[in-house]
Amino acid sequence: MIDCDADARFMTAAIALARRGLGLCAPNPAVGALIVRDGVIVARGWTRPGGRPHAETEAIRAAGADSRGATLYVTLEPCSHYGATPPCAEAIIAAGIARVVTALEDPDPRVAGRGHQLLAKAGVALTTNVCEAAALRANLGHVLRVTQGRPMVALKLALTADGFAAGLSGEERISITGPVANGYVHMQRALHDAVLVGAGTALADNPLLTVRLPGMEARKPLRVVFDSDLKLRLKSRLAETATVYPTLVIAAEDASAEKETRLAALGVAVARAPRDAAGHADLGGALSLLAARGITRVFCEGGPVLADALIAGGFADEVSLLASPNPLGREGRAGLGPASLAALSDPARYATVETRMFGEDRLTRSERIL
Repeated sequence: MIDCDADARFMTAAIALARRGLGLCAPNPAVGALIVRDGVIVARGWTRPGGRPHAETEAIRAAGADSRGATLYVTLEPCSHYGATPPCAEAIIAAGIARVVTALEDPDPRVAGRGHQLLAKAGVALTTNVCEAAALRANLGHVLRVTQGRPMVALKLALTADGFAAGLSGEERISITGPVANGYVHMQRALHDAVLVGAGTALADNPLLTVRLPGMEARKPLRVVFDSDLKLRLKSRLAETATVYPTLVIAAEDASAEKETRLAALGVAVARAPRDAAGHADLGGALSLLAARGITRVFCEGGPVLADALIAGGFADEVSLLASPNPLGREGRAGLGPASLAALSDPARYATVETRMFGEDRLTRSERIL
């Protein structure tokens, strides 16, 4: 008799384990796997940096002979095609795994149910769609890249108590959140393949967009600026550190070729997207360029103009608002426009899934309804 509660508990643990690969294994999905015998976890595996080895083969290697007759819990359908490594489905069969429990069918057309079919044909007992909704969220970057040709986007904005993200144009940059919230932001950068800002933020704040946490110096997500007219300053911190931290500017097709050459000399890569009806580099096209580069997860740090555009376009899959208890106390730049605030309040579009405190700052995280 199948214990559905136990299946859900083990799959929940496998999904949590998969997070160890976030920001490290693109373009492959971050997968978690557990091998269980008699209700006891005997081995674990997760997708390793660079996307290989895969989670299933890591767990099988760790379990050794204990794999035979055991149950494998895996957060995504095992692959069925030959790539840089043989198919995981074949490795599972060869290891003598008796039962496989999966959370989500892989929409990648090279798999798309064939991994499940191989297992079933070999006589492996199969249970699918366990914790499917949670697994979809965990694998959303992979799923969107395969099905829609874009990465998932997590939007973050820091807001004063009176709703401002910055002072007025030309004013000195203000510090909104405290050190605990700032540490959370750096961790989120590390869990994504790319960190994104708009040209306005790049010019006004001169950000570095690196992961500055002890022990995580090796994490170097791609730094991306959506900059239609190539306004990024050559003396900006982004441009001056581009040989150390990978940096990409996405500009409109007709932006200055001379400026591109000067940025390229500093190590900044430039990609081009067509202009939209408003004259900006097309947002959907820019995200497609990132997906084509293997990016599955993007952490966007604004500013307000880009934030509103991402929400309006249906591209903001997660929205994290870090609210300070301190007001700006004067006129400033609103963090979100009325349409974006209405969208976040619409239960047909977004659901609030997390509220917590980081010191004195409050995080409210919402997910787009899928």
